[in-house]
Amino acid sequence: MQGQNIIRTLLFVAFFGVGAAAVGGSVLCDDLVRYCRNKHFLNQAKSLSDRLESLNADYDALLRKLEDDPNLIRRIAPATIGAEHEDPNTVYPRATAAQLSDAKKTLADTADQEPNEPAMPTWLVRSSEPRQRILLFLCGAALIFVSFICFGPAKRASDQEQ
Repeated sequence: MQGQNIIRTLLFVAFFGVGAAAVGGSVLCDDLVRYCRNKHFLNQAKSLSDRLESLNADYDALLRKLEDDPNLIRRIAPATIGAEHEDPNTVYPRATAAQLSDAKKTLADTADQEPNEPAMPTWLVRSSEPRQRILLFLCGAALIFVSFICFGPAKRASDQEQ
Protein backbone atom coordinates (compact mmCIF):
# COMPACT_ATOMS: atom_id res chain seq x y z
CA MET A 1 0.00 0.00 0.00
CA GLN A 2 2.85 2.36 0.80
CA GLY A 3 4.49 1.74 -2.61
CA GLN A 4 1.20 2.47 -4.36
CA ASN A 5 0.93 5.83 -2.57
CA ILE A 6 4.48 6.75 -3.63
CA ILE A 7 3.72 5.92 -7.27
CA ARG A 8 0.45 7.89 -7.11
CA THR A 9 2.30 10.85 -5.61
CA LEU A 10 5.02 10.77 -8.28
CA LEU A 11 2.45 10.55 -11.09
CA PHE A 12 0.46 13.41 -9.53
CA VAL A 13 3.57 15.59 -9.30
CA ALA A 14 4.59 14.77 -12.89
CA PHE A 15 1.16 15.39 -14.45
CA PHE A 16 0.48 18.47 -12.36
CA GLY A 17 3.95 19.91 -13.07
CA VAL A 18 3.64 19.47 -16.83
CA GLY A 19 0.11 20.89 -16.82
CA ALA A 20 1.10 23.87 -14.70
CA ALA A 21 4.09 24.54 -16.97
CA ALA A 22 1.85 24.41 -20.06
CA VAL A 23 -0.73 26.76 -18.55
CA GLY A 24 1.97 29.12 -17.29
CA GLY A 25 3.73 29.10 -20.65
CA SER A 26 0.56 29.91 -22.53
CA VAL A 27 -0.31 32.75 -20.15
CA LEU A 28 3.20 34.22 -20.06
CA CYS A 29 3.90 33.80 -23.80
CA ASP A 30 3.75 37.53 -24.58
CA ASP A 31 6.21 38.28 -21.80
CA LEU A 32 8.56 35.55 -23.06
CA VAL A 33 8.42 36.98 -26.59
CA ARG A 34 9.20 40.46 -25.28
CA TYR A 35 12.05 39.11 -23.15
CA CYS A 36 13.64 37.25 -26.08
CA ARG A 37 13.39 40.27 -28.38
CA ASN A 38 14.91 42.58 -25.75
CA LYS A 39 17.71 40.08 -25.14
CA HIS A 40 18.42 39.93 -28.89
CA PHE A 41 18.48 43.73 -29.17
CA LEU A 42 20.78 43.93 -26.15
CA ASN A 43 23.22 41.46 -27.73
CA GLN A 44 23.18 43.44 -30.97
CA ALA A 45 23.86 46.68 -29.10
CA LYS A 46 26.74 45.07 -27.19
CA SER A 47 28.33 43.74 -30.38
CA LEU A 48 27.98 47.16 -32.04
CA SER A 49 29.45 48.83 -28.97
CA ASP A 50 32.39 46.41 -28.96
CA ARG A 51 32.98 47.07 -32.66
CA LEU A 52 32.90 50.84 -32.11
CA GLU A 53 35.34 50.53 -29.21
CA SER A 54 37.67 48.53 -31.46
CA LEU A 55 37.45 51.17 -34.18
CA ASN A 56 38.15 53.91 -31.64
CA ALA A 57 41.20 52.02 -30.37
CA ASP A 58 42.48 51.60 -33.94
CA TYR A 59 41.93 55.29 -34.66
CA ASP A 60 43.75 56.30 -31.47
CA ALA A 61 46.67 54.02 -32.39
CA LEU A 62 46.84 55.61 -35.85
CA LEU A 63 46.80 59.10 -34.36
CA ARG A 64 49.65 58.16 -31.99
CA LYS A 65 51.61 56.78 -34.95
CA LEU A 66 51.06 60.01 -36.87
CA GLU A 67 52.32 62.03 -33.92
CA ASP A 68 55.40 59.82 -33.50
CA ASP A 69 56.31 59.53 -37.18
CA PRO A 70 55.64 62.65 -39.32
CA ASN A 71 56.78 60.83 -42.51
CA LEU A 72 53.93 58.35 -42.19
CA ILE A 73 51.60 60.64 -44.12
CA ARG A 74 54.04 60.80 -47.02
CA ARG A 75 54.24 56.99 -47.11
CA ILE A 76 50.50 56.26 -46.91
CA ALA A 77 49.30 59.12 -49.15
CA PRO A 78 49.72 57.19 -52.43
CA ALA A 79 47.62 54.30 -51.18
CA THR A 80 45.01 56.50 -49.53
CA ILE A 81 44.33 59.18 -52.12
CA GLY A 82 45.72 57.48 -55.20
CA ALA A 83 48.64 59.83 -55.76
CA GLU A 84 51.45 58.66 -58.00
CA HIS A 85 54.64 57.34 -56.48
CA GLU A 86 57.72 59.53 -56.73
CA ASP A 87 60.36 56.80 -57.09
CA PRO A 88 61.03 56.28 -60.85
CA ASN A 89 63.11 53.08 -60.42
CA THR A 90 60.45 51.07 -58.57
CA VAL A 91 57.61 49.08 -60.10
CA TYR A 92 54.34 49.33 -58.25
CA PRO A 93 51.72 46.66 -59.07
CA ARG A 94 48.25 47.82 -60.02
CA ALA A 95 45.12 45.80 -59.44
CA THR A 96 42.78 45.30 -62.37
CA ALA A 97 39.07 45.98 -62.16
CA ALA A 98 38.35 42.24 -62.27
CA GLN A 99 40.68 41.59 -59.34
CA LEU A 100 39.08 44.37 -57.33
CA SER A 101 35.61 43.01 -58.16
CA ASP A 102 36.62 39.52 -57.01
CA ALA A 103 38.08 40.89 -53.78
CA LYS A 104 34.89 42.87 -53.16
CA LYS A 105 32.73 39.76 -53.67
CA THR A 106 34.93 37.75 -51.31
CA LEU A 107 34.71 40.41 -48.62
CA ALA A 108 30.94 40.64 -49.06
CA ASP A 109 30.63 36.86 -48.71
CA THR A 110 32.65 36.81 -45.50
CA ALA A 111 30.56 39.68 -44.11
CA ASP A 112 27.37 37.74 -44.87
CA GLN A 113 28.70 34.64 -43.10
CA GLU A 114 28.77 36.32 -39.69
CA PRO A 115 26.59 34.27 -37.37
CA ASN A 116 23.22 35.86 -36.83
CA GLU A 117 21.39 34.38 -33.89
CA PRO A 118 17.64 34.25 -34.23
CA ALA A 119 15.66 36.78 -32.26
CA MET A 120 13.41 34.09 -30.77
CA PRO A 121 13.56 30.31 -30.49
CA THR A 122 11.36 28.47 -32.97
CA TRP A 123 9.28 26.80 -30.25
CA LEU A 124 8.38 30.24 -28.90
CA VAL A 125 7.41 31.53 -32.33
CA ARG A 126 5.14 28.51 -32.83
CA SER A 127 3.56 28.68 -29.40
CA SER A 128 2.95 32.45 -29.56
CA GLU A 129 0.31 32.01 -32.26
CA PRO A 130 -3.16 32.52 -30.74
CA ARG A 131 -4.50 29.12 -31.79
CA GLN A 132 -1.48 27.31 -30.38
CA ARG A 133 -1.67 29.28 -27.13
CA ILE A 134 -5.31 28.30 -26.64
CA LEU A 135 -4.52 24.64 -27.31
CA LEU A 136 -1.55 24.74 -24.95
CA PHE A 137 -3.70 26.27 -22.23
CA LEU A 138 -6.48 23.70 -22.68
CA CYS A 139 -4.08 20.76 -22.70
CA GLY A 140 -2.35 22.04 -19.58
CA ALA A 141 -5.68 22.51 -17.81
CA ALA A 142 -6.71 18.98 -18.85
CA LEU A 143 -3.50 17.57 -17.39
CA ILE A 144 -4.10 19.39 -14.12
CA PHE A 145 -7.65 18.01 -13.93
CA VAL A 146 -6.43 14.50 -14.75
CA SER A 147 -3.80 14.72 -12.05
CA PHE A 148 -6.35 15.78 -9.42
CA ILE A 149 -9.01 13.29 -10.47
CA CYS A 150 -6.91 10.19 -11.13
CA PHE A 151 -3.95 10.62 -8.80
CA GLY A 152 -5.48 12.51 -5.89
CA PRO A 153 -5.72 10.99 -2.44
CA ALA A 154 -7.33 7.55 -2.39
CA LYS A 155 -10.66 7.20 -0.63
CA ARG A 156 -10.28 5.56 2.74
CA ALA A 157 -12.54 2.73 3.69
CA SER A 158 -15.00 3.78 6.32
CA ASP A 159 -15.09 2.10 9.68
CA GLN A 160 -18.49 0.53 8.91
CA GLU A 161 -17.19 -1.30 5.81
CA GLN A 162 -14.32 -2.85 7.73
